[in-house]
Amino acid sequence: MKKNKVIGAASAVALAVGLIGTAVAPAAAESGPETTYLVLAPQGKSTDKAAARVAAAGGSVVAAYDQIGVLVARSSSTTFADAVVGGGVQSVASTEGLGTTLIDDEVAEVVDSAALEATGDPTGEPLWNRQWDMAQIDVPAAHAITTGDPSIVVGVLDSGIDATHPDLATQVAKDQSASCIGGVVDTSQAAWSPTTSSHGTHVAGTIAAAINGIGIAGVAPGVKVASVKVVNDEGFIYPEAAICGYLWAADHGMPITNNSYYIDPWEFNCVNDPRQRPVWQAVQRALSYSANKGTLTVASAGNSNVDLQHKFIDAGSPNDGSSPVETREINNACRDLPAEAPGVVTVSAVGPGEVKSYYSSYGQGVVDVAAPGGDTRWRNPAVSTTTDAVLSTVPGGWSYSQGTSMAGPHAAGVAALALSAHPGMQPGQLASFLERTATPLPCPEGVYDPRPGLPYQATCTGGNRNGFYGAGNVNALNAVQ
Repeated sequence: MKKNKVIGAASAVALAVGLIGTAVAPAAAESGPETTYLVLAPQGKSTDKAAARVAAAGGSVVAAYDQIGVLVARSSSTTFADAVVGGGVQSVASTEGLGTTLIDDEVAEVVDSAALEATGDPTGEPLWNRQWDMAQIDVPAAHAITTGDPSIVVGVLDSGIDATHPDLATQVAKDQSASCIGGVVDTSQAAWSPTTSSHGTHVAGTIAAAINGIGIAGVAPGVKVASVKVVNDEGFIYPEAAICGYLWAADHGMPITNNSYYIDPWEFNCVNDPRQRPVWQAVQRALSYSANKGTLTVASAGNSNVDLQHKFIDAGSPNDGSSPVETREINNACRDLPAEAPGVVTVSAVGPGEVKSYYSSYGQGVVDVAAPGGDTRWRNPAVSTTTDAVLSTVPGGWSYSQGTSMAGPHAAGVAALALSAHPGMQPGQLASFLERTATPLPCPEGVYDPRPGLPYQATCTGGNRNGFYGAGNVNALNAVQ
């Protein structure tokens, strides 16, 4: 898949591109397809020399993230990656083929809703009786204390938010929304609105759907959400888009972001792989910068039922839509990004029975908290029960979906409520507070086998804090008291 399909829109506004004072003639080289690269300057150094090397190697800078010393460059030169290396450049990596689709959630039926008179009470929303997830984490009791501070904006790094949806029309911070497709910022509403995916709108509704007598209620309906679009029309997330999204959210004062994806077509990014290492380095710089600016990153654990603490085989990658799936041996140098990056709150999923959803990845020391993500096989492993998924907003209505993508925004919403009730917490404090206020869940005994005859067996390790649930299921009431 060629990323030049989504880069360079006429209305795009690039972040502080470092311009070269003196033009340098590019070296003659054979031309090929235009390709996007991450070019990293040495940590803490200016990108000026790196930008000059980009130009000399026959490339152009499309975005400069001077905050973290990372350039997004494009070139059709087949020798660019070798030619750009030198003084002022620490590492370089092509991101061609590094796009990955959104975490694969099960989408179920769409439902309709009739508008009722607003009551200001989430239990008065017409679809509330289908929101088992909100009752599970004590949202109604929390709303009696606070529905959230409207000055708090949660960044939804996803496929865009439908700001015309009746449950979200008052909830989207349009002035803080942007597209980051191609690593280049575009603040037009058309750019950050959804085109081919309902995923981001579903996530946004779980966080902040309004109490307005229409549809559903979100975890924190008093806060706002910002659409930070990092998923292109083909459903792929490229590293440069995610990096752009982290920095956009941090630089625009968002104290929390929700991230329901992994970066790279390989589910695990291996720092001992020369091609993958620069991606890890750039992402780590962006996340560190984000945390230092006061942003807590909430990420989904994934839907592969993988023990992230003990991973030896990656059998479902690459996930770029064009390459054949391979099986490769991996080790702890390979990480699920952003879920396994330091400082990130990683969320596993539970269903209505408050046990691990059959698909949810897990891992002692990796999963920090659990949250409702849905489990359509909880009642009967042989039959899917739609209403045991999570109901939320989608363009044109409301729909059920399940996945750790649905668990993450519950945790992000609870974090927003916690920050509303206890303002001033920094990211590390907020993460610790989420864990301390979670409801501990015990490990199931023996081998957990939620769908007998299928490969969903898992073994939970640990005590009150364990590999399935971390510190436990997030709890909105505890978080606001």
